[in-house]
Amino acid sequence: MTITITLNNGITMPALGFGVFQSAPEETTAAVEAALTTGYRHIDTAAAYFNEREVGEGLRRAGIDRAEVFLETKVWVSDYGYDETLHAFEKAVGKLGVDQLDLLILHQPAPDRFEKTIAAYTALETLLADGRVRSIGVSNFMPHHLAELLERTTVVPAVNQVELHPYFTQPAVQAADAEHGILTQAWSPIGGITFYPGFGDERRSVMDDPTLRSIAEDHGKTAAQIMLRWHLQEGRSAIPKSTNPQRIAENFDVFDFELGADELVRIDGLDTGVRNGPDPDVPRDFFSREIPEA
Repeated sequence: MTITITLNNGITMPALGFGVFQSAPEETTAAVEAALTTGYRHIDTAAAYFNEREVGEGLRRAGIDRAEVFLETKVWVSDYGYDETLHAFEKAVGKLGVDQLDLLILHQPAPDRFEKTIAAYTALETLLADGRVRSIGVSNFMPHHLAELLERTTVVPAVNQVELHPYFTQPAVQAADAEHGILTQAWSPIGGITFYPGFGDERRSVMDDPTLRSIAEDHGKTAAQIMLRWHLQEGRSAIPKSTNPQRIAENFDVFDFELGADELVRIDGLDTGVRNGPDPDVPRDFFSREIPEA
């Protein structure tokens, strides 16, 4: 069993995807194969993860019909620009070993070079019109980035993938996405990529939050499963990641229970408003990171 979401262009996508951010290339193939064997039918990667080739190998080893797997990847900033982004698509499909992508998105708004961002998105529109990708979108776009993009381009993004977990829910981003029919997709959906700072020198993991642990005990589930169910019931897509086969299976086991309205409110109330990942408005040295050829 799974939950699907219909994107704003009519394409259907499994709401729960499997992510490979920070997965070492040597672990990625086995993890993707395990995820697909478990039942995942949505895989999310990116050029800047440097493991697209291993994702493709995992797809082949799993032996799942390509048409059954929703494949999503991202164009990195160093490949922004119209012609550059068209070539980035060729690099991606070459590494993944596929002819078409289900979702191709821009990895960062890169406001310090937004003209190139617009040109890159225009290239995505061309790829969409040509049928080489089935849907297009963005990642880490804040409402002001979205507003300028929408003013200067034609196709409304199908997805905006952003940092989103109980400690950082980005309500303004979610509202802007909803206003334009854009699906909000959560990276770090269970806070598993990083730990979140508390008061002073204290550091705490969202996985240890007493509210989440209490709700988890009531349902006989883990805190991670509660968070993923929270995303799904609130209409988001979530992209958990793991290279551990047991955790991979555990994260997929979220379709046999339902959170109550009061529990959703309690989880919503955990928001601290504190971003843990990079601020999308701050230029980064790693934007210049070169993406190898296929």
